[in-house]
Amino acid sequence: RGEKVFLAGPSGSGKSTLLGLVGGVLMASAGEIIINEQPLGEMSAAARDRYRSDHVGFVFQLFNLLPYLSVIENVTLTCRFSTRRAERALQQSNSIEQEAERLLHHLGITAELMRRRVTELSIGQQQRVAAARALIGAPELLIADEPTSALDHDLRKRFIDLLLSECEAANSAVLFVSHDVSLGPLFDR
Repeated sequence: RGEKVFLAGPSGSGKSTLLGLVGGVLMASAGEIIINEQPLGEMSAAARDRYRSDHVGFVFQLFNLLPYLSVIENVTLTCRFSTRRAERALQQSNSIEQEAERLLHHLGITAELMRRRVTELSIGQQQRVAAARALIGAPELLIADEPTSALDHDLRKRFIDLLLSECEAANSAVLFVSHDVSLGPLFDR
């Protein structure tokens, strides 16, 4: 808990596969993966889905946002699947929507953009929405797969600062993959 790990490696070396294994999206063909003392291989698919929903925040490389939902609806969707994450979001703000707005604001998404469909946003804006969705409800583990690839220097710094401060406040572990090795010193290892 609370550790920040930076993972770098060449394309095709298995970084995204490792993240899928750690997050329980993929199952290992050999060996054992234990997260928060929970052996993922011993869980049913439904139990892994529930565990992931309650305890893991993902920032996917391809975002996985729902195009027919607004920005706010995409961010708060996590809390519809997990009462645990919803309760933790409510510890931070008066409502789940307010917590989503707080995170989005810190990531540079304006109030006007928050009501739009995600398809109306730039790629960089969509990436920040995906980050807010992963952070809401303070998951114990945040997995980020190339989360800064579409951000300019200033937004990248704001994003990293928010991500690390939110995870530090929640004592969440971070597993962060990036080709930008200059970000490495911001992590514990």
